Amino acid sequence: MKEIIEILTKNNKTVSTMESCTGGGVVNAITNIEGASEVLKFSAITYSNEFKIKMGVDSNIIDKYSVYSIETAMEMSKNISKFSNSNYGIGITGKLNRVDKNNLFGQDNVVFISIYDKDNDKFYNFNKTVSASSREENKQIIIDLIVSKFKNIIK
Repeated sequence: MKEIIEILTKNNKTVSTMESCTGGGVVNAITNIEGASEVLKFSAITYSNEFKIKMGVDSNIIDKYSVYSIETAMEMSKNISKFSNSNYGIGITGKLNRVDKNNLFGQDNVVFISIYDKDNDKFYNFNKTVSASSREENKQIIIDLIVSKFKNIIK
């Protein structure tokens, strides 16, 4: 993450996150690095559909594809970037080691990640199936993956 902060700072770029299943883990990793305040604009933890929608996610996308989909992650990344006027938005949604009684659709233990590059109006999308026995381990796997992918995007 330190290298990401350095690259963003050098290039005068910013990032914001809208996280669900990672519960703020990505923004925590960012703020653990000195200089994060130069590049981090905003972060939202939107565990519920209600607050994803309040933050700009189209409810029709959730209804059509489920809250656990790359389409929802894309809505999250783009809308957090627009909301905060950040160069990059990161959206994360998925299920980790549990069934969600409020959202029965969508694959279990699959996390959907979208990184939106506002300057080029481009999405970088990927997903990861996680299989660690604890939520904490699965969250760390996702955070590590995002760090790796994001670093390659901004280089």
